Amino acid sequence: MQICAGFLLCCIPLMGMAQKHETRAAHSITTVDVPSENRVDINHSSIEELMKIPGLTRSWAGRIVRFRPYHAKNDLLERGVLSSQVYDRIKNYVIAHRDQQ
Repeated sequence: MQICAGFLLCCIPLMGMAQKHETRAAHSITTVDVPSENRVDINHSSIEELMKIPGLTRSWAGRIVRFRPYHAKNDLLERGVLSSQVYDRIKNYVIAHRDQQ
């Protein structure tokens, strides 16, 4: 009985820490409404232009350039170019314009 009580006393503070972390993570994702004329085109922008997107590093920008062309911006996620965390950070800042044929 004493062992069970001791175990519970050790676990209760840890459960509270996990809940606080989950709450912080849920609040850290915000939606940003960027006008379409201010979005960066993932099919035609340079690495330097892509790096102006908040949360995008040179490495991720290089991957976007390397795996072009894209039919839609969600190709970045579906084709494994970006991780889901990076895509969630930048999806409101990008657009995929296709070449006219």
